[in-house]
Amino acid sequence: MSMKLITLVIVSGGVALSAFPAVRSNLENIIHSSADTASLPNRGQTPGVTDVSVSQANIDQTICVPGYAKSVRPAYAFTGPLKRRLMRARHPGESFRLYELDHLIPLSIGGAPSDPHNLWLEPWTGQNNAADKDALEFVLWRLVCRHEVPLATAQGAIASNWIAAYQRYATPENLTRFHFSHGEGK
Repeated sequence: MSMKLITLVIVSGGVALSAFPAVRSNLENIIHSSADTASLPNRGQTPGVTDVSVSQANIDQTICVPGYAKSVRPAYAFTGPLKRRLMRARHPGESFRLYELDHLIPLSIGGAPSDPHNLWLEPWTGQNNAADKDALEFVLWRLVCRHEVPLATAQGAIASNWIAAYQRYATPENLTRFHFSHGEGK
């Protein structure tokens, strides 16, 4: 019975959903949860790793110095082969352009530059994509460097669930406050 009802909801779109508010709520939660999970890295493969040379005590001499992230970014000679290997293993046959090899804990807030446990294939398309995470990274960097959020708090939030961290920190107010243009945005 419920399978037929869900099929009816999907086929019939908004009309059926409005007729069954409880089903609509449950279905929206399932869809939202599924989209969130698909946009998060596998925690067993990519738990996120910090750079031991960056600490709360030295952020003003490291990550908060303009150009820091660029100065520690690994060379393409390292990231290119890693991305190719991950694409073949996890997304065979898909275009490389659909994914960014991304640092789960970004370099801008003290993520480990070359540790494979801090690198994952992040989708450029769909809900909760690379552009969204880039916005979060920028906001967290600004908050940490303004001493409004402790470094370890920012690192832990993005490593444990970057989508939840986005919802908490990349608010429209913070995006506006830090002059981050997020295109279509959230």
